[in-house]
Amino acid sequence: MSTRHIVAETTLGELTLVAVGHAVTGVYFRHHIRRPAESTFGERVAGDALLDEAAHRIRAYLAGERRDFDLPLATTGSEVQEAVWAALREIPYGTTTTYGALAERLGFITSAWGVGQAVGANPLCLLIPCHRVLGSTGSLTGYAGGLGRKRVLLDLEAAADGAPWLPGMGAA
Repeated sequence: MSTRHIVAETTLGELTLVAVGHAVTGVYFRHHIRRPAESTFGERVAGDALLDEAAHRIRAYLAGERRDFDLPLATTGSEVQEAVWAALREIPYGTTTTYGALAERLGFITSAWGVGQAVGANPLCLLIPCHRVLGSTGSLTGYAGGLGRKRVLLDLEAAADGAPWLPGMGAA
């Protein structure tokens, strides 16, 4: 299966989108924490239907025109990471949870710290909404794309309900 990538401009800055075969496997900001080596992204391509559609849907989401992505995604992680990433996919648009609540929900596999490690290793930021996870007090903590971007994403989703996101709000 061919690994390939594009670089897309968005309102949050440059994003590298990676695909293997028929699935998106990576979304990384320019100075993304835990960004893999560029040599793993495969060939930079133009006119790739899957990656172009992913970029289009991300831009529409950032413009407030979409709430989900409905794209073929593929991740490769440990059992704990895969369980956490699956749980992230279930956090509804415009809501948040905490690392502790996510750990409690997953109970048998990890602690809040372990959840945080798995969230931080999410290879599909935006598409798997790790920005919806907050600290125990509802505070902004950790985001591979930077806390400024996390705040923008939370504000974007909160604005859909008519109010800006504030620390401690919306945690489920």
